[in-house]
Amino acid sequence: RKAQAQMAGAAAEAYQLRLTIDDAAQGNPSAQFYLAGRYERGDGVVQDQSEALRLYAQAAEQGDAITQNNAGRFYMTGNGIAHDEVKAARLFRKAAKQGLAYGQYSLGFCFANGAGVVQDEEEAVKLYRQSAEQGYENGQYQLGYSYMRGIGGLAKNNEEAVRLFRQAAKQGLASAQAHLGFCCMHGIGVAHDVADAARYFRLAADQGHADAQCSLGYLCEHGQGTKRNLGEAVRLYRAA
Repeated sequence: RKAQAQMAGAAAEAYQLRLTIDDAAQGNPSAQFYLAGRYERGDGVVQDQSEALRLYAQAAEQGDAITQNNAGRFYMTGNGIAHDEVKAARLFRKAAKQGLAYGQYSLGFCFANGAGVVQDEEEAVKLYRQSAEQGYENGQYQLGYSYMRGIGGLAKNNEEAVRLFRQAAKQGLASAQAHLGFCCMHGIGVAHDVADAARYFRLAADQGHADAQCSLGYLCEHGQGTKRNLGEAVRLYRAA
């Protein structure tokens, strides 16, 4: 019975995939987006990044903000296709204009780094703020980093940086957790608290963040903010 149920489930999945392929071919943007994701991951189909981009681009042409951003991501990373930062920035801009937080962050990244656009740190900060205000963790982190560095026309403000890092860290962003650990360890924008630093470093280290692994390894080696554990320190150093 179990084998029969598995066979029936596989048949139903295959039938649903055929329907999705038909819907995508007829121009349904939701089907194009869903199918593109499956090609990108190799989920039930042979992984094909070019086909994923083709489908994302078709949905993007119909004005879907998420697929505009995803297509831009392909062009920015050169994920199986030609790297084209100008096309990426153009697609991110379309997504950002529709209020997509991920698109605002992505376009902010372009302006911060001069990728496909003329570098403009003030414009980057404006876009990071728009993204952060919608609760997007990468936007929160980058805006916090901008406050810490005093870039993009912002006055340095470590307390505001820590506040934003906390928001992003609560959502599980490893970079924010690692940076918050650094702030706690050195008393930057927050009271000096090595135990808190160790806690945040561990959260980031468990996600494979190399800097956090090194920092936590140091604390374990010297018994600061956590119990001294040379074996754990060695493991973390090796992992980094």
